[in-house]
Amino acid sequence: MNKDLEQHFIVQLEEHQNIIHKICRIYTSDADAHKDLFQEISIQLWKAFPNFRGDSKFTTWAYRVALNTAISLYRKSTKSIATSDIEITSYKIKYEEYNDEEEQQLKLLYDAVRQLNDIEKALVYMYLEDKDYTEIAETLGISEVNARVKMNRIKTKLKKIVNP
Repeated sequence: MNKDLEQHFIVQLEEHQNIIHKICRIYTSDADAHKDLFQEISIQLWKAFPNFRGDSKFTTWAYRVALNTAISLYRKSTKSIATSDIEITSYKIKYEEYNDEEEQQLKLLYDAVRQLNDIEKALVYMYLEDKDYTEIAETLGISEVNARVKMNRIKTKLKKIVNP
């Protein structure tokens, strides 16, 4: 990868790393697993970046790669996430510690979301990020109508989990 492309990737990843943190928050339950998943998603983004054509926004593409990575790893392992060491430019990327205090008010919601299946988790995450149904549908590979119907069902399900 040439230096300009590498620098562009680093800037994009630093600018949008909160996307990865939030996905990690949904699919992990402790700080170590969060860091491991963050690293694995970063590696997968790095590996896939030369093939990013720019047909969609960087964030849409990053969501898809991050969600696919998280879901794949979540399905492979119930207790720990296997990560692969690779000498990418991780030393050049400023990792910002995830501020858990800012998310305390969402703890109950995250606990409820963890009880959902993989697709439901991804849909809720994107909904909470204020993504429109067109982008959600595109990212998840479903129709816009299907995304809306699933979201309404998920809202009902979450209400039952939070208020049994």
